[in-house]
Amino acid sequence: MDAATASAGQDMPQPRAAGSAPEGALLGAAAALFAASAAATIAWSMSMATMGAMPMPGGWTLSMAWMPMDGQSWPGVAAAFLGMWAVMMPAMMTPTLTPMLQRYRRAAAATAALRLGWLSAGVAAAYFLVWTAFGLPVFALGAALAAAAMQWPALARAAPFAAGLLVLGAGVLQFTAWKARQLACCRETPLPGRIMPPTTATAWRHGLRLGMHCVRCCLGPTAVLLALGFMDLRVMAVVTAAITTERLAPAGLPVARAVGALAIAAGLFLAVRAVGL
Repeated sequence: MDAATASAGQDMPQPRAAGSAPEGALLGAAAALFAASAAATIAWSMSMATMGAMPMPGGWTLSMAWMPMDGQSWPGVAAAFLGMWAVMMPAMMTPTLTPMLQRYRRAAAATAALRLGWLSAGVAAAYFLVWTAFGLPVFALGAALAAAAMQWPALARAAPFAAGLLVLGAGVLQFTAWKARQLACCRETPLPGRIMPPTTATAWRHGLRLGMHCVRCCLGPTAVLLALGFMDLRVMAVVTAAITTERLAPAGLPVARAVGALAIAAGLFLAVRAVGL
């Protein structure tokens, strides 16, 4: 190759893979989303705390997030809950979504950096859409249980024991083969070396698939969050740390089982304490 050919080759535009600059942009965007969501969640939790809660038979309190107040309709309560849920999920799930987005970007690395950013945003949007939709059955179940507890005092008195059993069951779920499969999907999708078409439809499908795997993988920790109080920032922080660690630690499955063992111990403690009340 002569000097003129080499010079021409150097002047030709080369395809750019996802390098350090795009990766830095992804991490910056993830950090900004996490910070904004966490701040909004803290503000929402503090505002709900000022509204108080309803004391219930059995020594627990019912959050007003499950019930209409100040003339609210049930659709209004549901909309408020979903809004809160949609704001809370990025604070809890962005740390685990970010590595999945990094793997997606490597699978579509031949794409121009600007388009890769939009495709990554599409994956994230589809992922959080699944989590927001999951809030609908969560609210429906929670509102139904809250209404039943208000109507039947015996059911309200049994609620602390039932919460202990729910935490116990969530711990047992962490030891199942089903949990191991879901965790593997969340930790490894897309598989190393796989090439994904850099299209919007593919990005959305990938985000929806990741979201559904993630919702299933997080059923146990989510159950713990709901049983112990999803408005409690301390519970939320512990559950977020557990989910993040089992996804990002080198040995994810042992971590998941350690989390399960702690949940089993906590569930037994709560159930025994409820019986002693």
